[in-house]
Amino acid sequence: MKRYKCKVCGYIYDPDKGEPRKKTPPGTPYEKLGNTWRCPQCGASLNRFIPM
Repeated sequence: MKRYKCKVCGYIYDPDKGEPRKKTPPGTPYEKLGNTWRCPQCGASLNRFIPM
């Protein structure tokens, strides 16, 4: 699965790892995060992420 980088702070969302701070389980694709998911470091919305 593709990783995504926050253009605001540089945080990288890795679907293979998920995001424990947001209770996102490993294996969750970026496309399935939902509109309310925010960057755990800076709070940016998903439209501020770019594929790597």
